[in-house]
Amino acid sequence: MVERVPVPFRGDGAGTGPLTWGQIGIWQAIAGSGESRTMGGSTSIAGLGLTVADLTDLLAYVMRRHPALRTRLALRAGADPLQVCSAEGEVPLEVVDAGSADPAEVAAALEERYAAVPFDYEHEWPVRMGVVRVGTELTHMVAVYLHLSMDAGGLAALIADMAARDPATGEGPDLDAMPPLEQAAQQQRPAALRQSAAALRHFERVLRTAPVSRFGPPRHTDPRPYRMVRYRSPATRLAVDAVARRSGVSTSAVLLACFAVGLARVTGSNPVLAMLMVGNRFRPGFARSVSTLVQISPYLIDVGDTTVAEAVARAARSTMNAYKHAYYDPNHQDEVLARVNGELGTPFDYSCFYNDRRAADRVAEDAPDPTPEQIAAALARSEVHWEDEPGMPRQKLYLHLDDPVDPVTGEVVVDFALSVDTRYFTAADTEAVVRAIEAAAVQAHTDPGARTGVPATPAEHPGQAPEEVSA
Repeated sequence: MVERVPVPFRGDGAGTGPLTWGQIGIWQAIAGSGESRTMGGSTSIAGLGLTVADLTDLLAYVMRRHPALRTRLALRAGADPLQVCSAEGEVPLEVVDAGSADPAEVAAALEERYAAVPFDYEHEWPVRMGVVRVGTELTHMVAVYLHLSMDAGGLAALIADMAARDPATGEGPDLDAMPPLEQAAQQQRPAALRQSAAALRHFERVLRTAPVSRFGPPRHTDPRPYRMVRYRSPATRLAVDAVARRSGVSTSAVLLACFAVGLARVTGSNPVLAMLMVGNRFRPGFARSVSTLVQISPYLIDVGDTTVAEAVARAARSTMNAYKHAYYDPNHQDEVLARVNGELGTPFDYSCFYNDRRAADRVAEDAPDPTPEQIAAALARSEVHWEDEPGMPRQKLYLHLDDPVDPVTGEVVVDFALSVDTRYFTAADTEAVVRAIEAAAVQAHTDPGARTGVPATPAEHPGQAPEEVSA
C-alpha cells in the first residue's frame, strides 16, 4: 500500500528566467535521449526512531531553503525552456508499506521507479521522496532529484545543509550560495561572457588539433546497444596516491594520465581526447549552491612515444586547461562545433567522456608508499561485474570514477564504471580498458620510467602538448 502525504512549503527567491549554462547542458542531454536524468538513492533509517512527521518536516525544510527544488520549466518551441521558481506549493511524500517483503528490496524498487519514470518538467517538482514502513517503523528513505536541479556537488551541499540543521530550533545556517536564477543573471554579464568566449576559443583549438575519429567505424553487433562494467580496484587507489605524492600533483591528474595511457594501449587511438565533466564550484558563490554547475571541457593529451611519468606531467597541465575552460554557454559551443564540422566535412567525434565524481580530497594522503607485496595483494582483490542500468550514458565510451569504502577491508578504493556503445567495444574490449587503466596506475608507481608503449602520433595528426592548447 502507498500513501501520499502532502507537504506544503513556502520560500524566497521566486521568479522566471533563462536556464543556467549548467542547466542547458543537462537539458540538451535530456532532450537528446528522451530520458530524465536523476540523482539520489536510498538509505537505511531503521532504528533511528524517525516518524512520518519528522520526514515531512525535513522535506518542507529543504524545499523552503533551496530555490532549485521549487523550480520547474516553461517549455518553449524552438528555444531553451525557461526556469520558473515558485514561492510556494505542495510536494508529496510517499509512504510505502513493505508488508512481508524485504524492506531493502522495496526501497530499491521505489528508487528504480523514481529514476525510471520521466519527470513532468512543467508541472512536477524536481524531487521525489518516499519512505518504506514495516509495521510502525520506518526502515528506509528514498530521494531522487532531477539532474536539472542539482549535480553531485549540489547533492553534497544539500546533504550538508540537512546535517547542519539545528535539532532544537529546526533552523539551518545562513545560506551564502548563489541559486540558479541568480546564476543565470550573472552569466549574462560582461565578465562571464568574456569567460565563455575564452572557453569556446579553447574548445575550437582542441577540435582543430585532435584526430576527427576516436574509435573508427562500427565493427560489432550486440542485442544490447549499451553495456556497463563496474571494476573495483584497490590497487589503483594505492598506486595513484603514491604517484601523486611523489609528483606533487593531484590524484585527478594521475588518474587522467592512467586513463589516457590505458585507453590508448587498448584502442590505438592517440592523442586521447576526452570530454571531462568539470564542476565549477571553485567559482565565487558556487561552493554550497544546490544547483547544477558541471559542464564538459575537452582534455587532450598525447601519450605516444613517451614515459608513464611524462604522461602524468602532461596530464597535470592538460587538466588545468580543461578546468579553466569549463564555464561557457553550451548553445554557443554547439555553434562552434557546427562551424568546425562544416569546415572538416565530417562530424567531429567527441563521444568519449570522463567523470571523476570521487568524494575524497584530490590531494593524496600523507602515508608510506605501498610495497610490492601490498600492490600484489590489492591486485588480487580487484573485482569485475556487469550491470544493466536504464539510465546509463549513451556515448561510445563513458567512464565514471567513484571512491567507495570496501566493505571487507574498510579501505577506500577506486571504482571504474565504464559504459560503452557495443558497436565499438566488445565485452572483452571493455574489460580490457579498465584493466589497462589499473595496469598503467601500478606501472606509474612501480616503474615510472617505463615507456607507454603507444606509438608516436602520426604526422597527419601531430597533436599538441597540453600546455600548447591554452588560452
